[in-house]
Amino acid sequence: MSALLVASSGGHLKELHHLKDRVEGIEPPYSWVTFDTPQARSLLAAEEVDWVPFVGGRDPVNVARNLAHARRIFKRRKPKVVLSTGSAVALAYFAYGRAKGLPCHFVESAARIDGPSLSGKLMTKIPGVNLYTQYKTWSNDRWKYRGSVFDTFAGEERPEGRPERLDKVVVTLGTYRGYDFSRLVERLIQVLPEETEVLWQTGDTDVSRFGIEGHDAIPEADLTQAMQEADAVVAHAGVGTALAAFEVGVCPLLIPRRHALKEHVDDHQIQIADELVKRDLAVSIDASKLRLEDLLAAGARQVVRSAQAQVFATVA
Repeated sequence: MSALLVASSGGHLKELHHLKDRVEGIEPPYSWVTFDTPQARSLLAAEEVDWVPFVGGRDPVNVARNLAHARRIFKRRKPKVVLSTGSAVALAYFAYGRAKGLPCHFVESAARIDGPSLSGKLMTKIPGVNLYTQYKTWSNDRWKYRGSVFDTFAGEERPEGRPERLDKVVVTLGTYRGYDFSRLVERLIQVLPEETEVLWQTGDTDVSRFGIEGHDAIPEADLTQAMQEADAVVAHAGVGTALAAFEVGVCPLLIPRRHALKEHVDDHQIQIADELVKRDLAVSIDASKLRLEDLLAAGARQVVRSAQAQVFATVA
């Protein structure tokens, strides 16, 4: 059975890439629909991919543009099932898939701890879409709980203990558009030893005034290799960034962006950080309180694959 996998780039794509092999009824050959970014090209280098127009939040024009792409892609790929972890880009492909009578499975992002996203709410308007939450707390007759993308990981202390010093640090602020996180950059410059080698992935944050070399985006393979080699990884509290660290055994120090400071659309990153701290998968602190000790504490831990990982079933 051929499967069409649809997601925005960034965290949504990372979740889908991680979950696809745990979902019943989703089997190769896969074909992907996402945005053309360095992360997506690196992550999907060996896959069949259709690059489609970017869809932002509350962006009906580009949702409509994707309907034309959906018609062409369905005609060429002939998928038998559609799976997505969001966000708005999925609406066009699910509407078209359901019109063709195909089974469509929408897994709400692990970033949505209290309830569905706007895209998730709109999915409820498409008849016959199977809907899944990654949190038992808001599961109901419509939104089924079948596990979490985080279930395959467990945190533990590193056998070698905490690093004595920080020779290499990776800082990644994600690639979400339109939001600055210079507050974290400024604090890190104050805290990090001058001799520490830092790789800065800064996204939309302008770091020109700090005298550092920032990279808008770094290919997935290059970023995860740098994470493996680092003594500590500092990141905004995005699901995709956290998963990238977990997959190479790294316990990240997560610094949530805050809505009140215009660092994100809402405060879901605070909730993500809290969830991952509860699971012993991350260390977290607000940027204003960040200390060198927090980086060393994260460097003292590692993430391993959990023996308790369960199938993320789509059987209703």
